[in-house]
Amino acid sequence: MLDRQGHRVHYTRGGSGPPVVCLHGWPGFWFDYRRLRPLLEEDADVIAIDLRGFGASDRPNLHVREYGRDAQAAVVRGVLDDLGIAAAVLVGYDIGSAVAIQVARDVPERVTGLVLGNPMHPGAGRLALSPDHRGEFWYQDFHRLSLADELIDGEPAAIEAYLRYFYDHWGHRHASFGPDHMAALVRTYAEPGAFSASLNWYRSGSSTVFAAMAARSAPPQPGVAVPAAVLWGAADPIFPLPFAEGLDETLPGHTMTVLDDVGHFVPLEAPREMAVAVRSML
Repeated sequence: MLDRQGHRVHYTRGGSGPPVVCLHGWPGFWFDYRRLRPLLEEDADVIAIDLRGFGASDRPNLHVREYGRDAQAAVVRGVLDDLGIAAAVLVGYDIGSAVAIQVARDVPERVTGLVLGNPMHPGAGRLALSPDHRGEFWYQDFHRLSLADELIDGEPAAIEAYLRYFYDHWGHRHASFGPDHMAALVRTYAEPGAFSASLNWYRSGSSTVFAAMAARSAPPQPGVAVPAAVLWGAADPIFPLPFAEGLDETLPGHTMTVLDDVGHFVPLEAPREMAVAVRSML
């Protein structure tokens, strides 16, 4: 489809039933949901979007704010409009969790439920700034430097080494993303300009650390009044279980399932558990 600015937004779609829209993380694209989709398509119309600048979606030369949280939420709303979907369950983790929450905040009537893996929220942001954890977020500072483009963009070997680090470090059920998954990830991110475009999320100020810094001087936002099921991978080193503290402020009344042996990549590592959570929202 084309968004309101005429830029291509790529998505995959399969199954039938109530609509479920899946939003990927970084480093990822719609392929983050390759293991979840088959578990849901008998019961749901499953749509997995490549956010602006990711996967097969366009990478337009826009101000970095057009790659941030608000702009990506507008992309998701545009997909709903284009497909004639009045309301959907939104599924997300990492970047996708932040965008899903923003959509639910902007247009709650269009979100029947949220299913989120280790979601980004202001409470987690406060802990991200703590001295004993700040080092885990080194890459967010690096991603704001032009040096990141110079060293990595368009270089398949550099892309593979760099992205593999995050899957090895952040993941726990490593069999969930074997050689085939990594090969697809590298093919997608090694295309010239693809890696650099993905960094615009961080350059927009929407990433955990910089959003947390901005939130220190901003009034707290009201909670999102949409049903939410949270799955928390307790083996995630970047968003460990203590980061769930304060989630009630953003998602009052949410339910949470702790997955002790799951890391950061919840849709890939725990697709069956996530499918159960999605069905609870249908």
